[in-house]
Amino acid sequence: MIPYDVWAEIDLAAIAQNIRNLRAGLTNNARLMAVVKANAYGHGAVAVARQALAAGAECLAVARLAEALELRYAGIFCPILIFGHTPPEMAGKLMDFDLIQTVYAYADARDLDRRARADSRTIRVHVKIDTGMGRLGVAGWPDSSRDACGDAAEEVAAICGLPGLNAEGVYTHFATADSPDPTGARRQLEMFLQILSALERRGITFSVRHAANSAAAINLPETHLDMVRPGISIYGCYPSREAEQSGVHLVPAMSLYARIVHLKTVGPGFAVSYGWTEQTREKTVIATVPIGYADGYDRHFSSRGQMSLRGFPVPVIGRVCMDHTMIDVGAVPDPACGEPVLVFGARGSQRLAVDHLAGVLGTIHYEILSRISGRIPRVYRFGAPKRNDI
Repeated sequence: MIPYDVWAEIDLAAIAQNIRNLRAGLTNNARLMAVVKANAYGHGAVAVARQALAAGAECLAVARLAEALELRYAGIFCPILIFGHTPPEMAGKLMDFDLIQTVYAYADARDLDRRARADSRTIRVHVKIDTGMGRLGVAGWPDSSRDACGDAAEEVAAICGLPGLNAEGVYTHFATADSPDPTGARRQLEMFLQILSALERRGITFSVRHAANSAAAINLPETHLDMVRPGISIYGCYPSREAEQSGVHLVPAMSLYARIVHLKTVGPGFAVSYGWTEQTREKTVIATVPIGYADGYDRHFSSRGQMSLRGFPVPVIGRVCMDHTMIDVGAVPDPACGEPVLVFGARGSQRLAVDHLAGVLGTIHYEILSRISGRIPRVYRFGAPKRNDI
């Protein structure tokens, strides 16, 4: 019996299977970098990182220095790439913990170089080239006002010439790889390769080139290069309808549960929750479950969301509170306090896809998963749960 009133159950076997299935489709002996940023998209970075490495991932990626340090403190010593900015003042941490830092502009690279040389050490880096995402990276997209390829190659060459940096890798990021039309991603890949060719003519090469996120890893084998960087697919979610139809089998790894902690029978016209925004239409049973917007269950699910109790759909009634949500369980025979309600995921024959929740909010499953609060315990298992273990 799981001793919690609310918990996220993570199937590590699903994580492992997803890694293996993704690796099976890679070309050119490409390696796999498992993206475990944002607490492994809400699944728990340390446990997922260990499982991903055991299943065949060769390195990891995070967004911030603190996320990388969490993995190092947990005894994970594989290569770890930091996607985002690290203040130069923290350069010592990068070197002390043998982390790989993304650099995306000469000015930032120069600041890290100075810190490294002052300590008579070097910092491992991957250079990021922006081929159209418009977020981070040396500018490499076509522009009638400049020679984009030449300018990008010049700036990357300058970065690579800094003696305090060891430029091991180079990468870009696709903006539209999950689109039904692959034209945009292929155009970005072409720009990226053109810049790499210009660098080769200058005698500059890299030990690893990477570009493919989950969608590209599944649908665009020409983007695999030396390594791919799947994120959402590791957790069993397809980044697009096209990826879902690709034949690559993915198994969702997370199920989120909340137990019924209170039941009350009410008559028609009973107003529920803050603001009395919804009233019952007939006699029914209201169940309270201890999950709310502080746990990542969005307040916009108020009177719009749906959970599952024993396979019965049970709608959210009234406003979602910070710590609790009320659901209408009047259609379920003899509901009982202590029963687990499925917020999303799978339990036996019950299925409530995280994509459904995302659709209700008009958002993406990435957001639903990554917003699951740290105060919700993660319970890890390997394979299907036993009949009475929750």
